[in-house]
Amino acid sequence: MPFVKYVTYPGILMLLCLCACTSPADPSQAPSNTEEHKVRDLLHLYLEGRQERDTEAVKTLLDPEMDQLTSRGEWRRGRDAALSGMKRSSTRNPGDRSIHVESVRFLDPEVALIDARYTIKGVDGPDRILWSSFTLVKNPRGEWRITSIRNQKPAE
Repeated sequence: MPFVKYVTYPGILMLLCLCACTSPADPSQAPSNTEEHKVRDLLHLYLEGRQERDTEAVKTLLDPEMDQLTSRGEWRRGRDAALSGMKRSSTRNPGDRSIHVESVRFLDPEVALIDARYTIKGVDGPDRILWSSFTLVKNPRGEWRITSIRNQKPAE
């Protein structure tokens, strides 16, 4: 093995020191089940607001600097642009909306990533089925807010 001749004892010692200095995440910092319930509840409120076309209710759940990438490739940057686009989308795609959460991962105690299936039951055509990812962050008051939404059509 040619790379073996480049491995030195000081190199191995340095690697061992680096491994010893980096410890796994502190379990006491891991989000609780309560936090998972909070982010799931927020997503449920988002769905209710979208279903009822209640722009004001949805607005309270969005971070002011949020952005959204739609399944059609449209970027909506900022809460106002996202709300305007959501309103257009609800008009263009009527039907009952549902979100099935596949996973909730905490990237940090204040950042959550939710992967979900987002379905719009078609009124005048087939159902629209999308994969959606929601990134949530805690604001300074400790409240979860949606900071990004990514929608994509599943592979056919």
